[in-house]
Amino acid sequence: MKKKWFAAALAGTLLAVLLLNGCASAQTAKRLRFGVAGEGGVYHAFGELYAALENETDNGTVELKTTAGSAANLRLLTGEYLQLAIAQGDLAQDAYDQTGIFADEEETRGFGAVAALYTEACQIVVRADADIQSVEDLQGKTVSIGAEESGSEQNALQILAAYGLNDKLVDTVNLNYEDAAAQLKAGKVDAIFITAGAPSPVLTELAGECGIRLLNVDGAAAQRLTSAYSAYSAVTLPAGTYPGQDTDVQTVGVKAVLLASDELPAKQVQKLTELLFSGREGMEEQLGIPLDAEQDAVEGVGIPFHAGAAAYYKAAGITVD
Repeated sequence: MKKKWFAAALAGTLLAVLLLNGCASAQTAKRLRFGVAGEGGVYHAFGELYAALENETDNGTVELKTTAGSAANLRLLTGEYLQLAIAQGDLAQDAYDQTGIFADEEETRGFGAVAALYTEACQIVVRADADIQSVEDLQGKTVSIGAEESGSEQNALQILAAYGLNDKLVDTVNLNYEDAAAQLKAGKVDAIFITAGAPSPVLTELAGECGIRLLNVDGAAAQRLTSAYSAYSAVTLPAGTYPGQDTDVQTVGVKAVLLASDELPAKQVQKLTELLFSGREGMEEQLGIPLDAEQDAVEGVGIPFHAGAAAYYKAAGITVD
């Protein structure tokens, strides 16, 4: 009788342990692959800082993955290779709605927003000694519009179109930021488009090496962009953002958005969201770029929030989709 009772008790204990382990695994994914684009960019720098904070918790270990950028991150999230990623808000909208470069793809969802991180300014850069004073002056010039399928490429083409310019009027080339800066310095391209948080380390270095000037995106062209694409907003780059910049520059920008896979448990994403804002000031200081506070982090996103992030904002008294 005692043996039967002991066997039953042992079986019950083992079952309880298995159930508890199952519940724990349902609440936390142990490894989080985080797509952050190439080294030297703000995405990668932010990812390193955020991963360092997360890896000190028991909420999962972050492993950074260098990718080709926003479009690649969105596809890798959909394919469940990544659990976290950063992408431009406009491309995240296109992926979710299956428009733009994602129009012909079968399925590019499977993720939700955690937070808008900061505004990425669309920066058009020429050498300080160039005779190019406006976007219209880019007609007949050789212009780097960013890596192929990058957010910069999409922004560049949309901005050029807003000024009545297309690839027949402008000789466009696809270069990453570092190669574009090197070719502008060498005089091999006349201008470069970079969509990034400002100040961009690449442009700061370039300004010290050869001198740069930023072109305005303003007036009717800027109005056409903000009217046609909800992800754009007006941005001012104050004088002194870069060495030698003595006047404000008007342009447009989009949000950099932290995204999480729908496969991640809501409780885990809620903790990830809490960590983002508890560590915001320290990361902001190290990045040299202002990060959005809670009430601003729900603006300009354009896609639904992950259930875990939504739970965090609800507890903070902030309403999200």
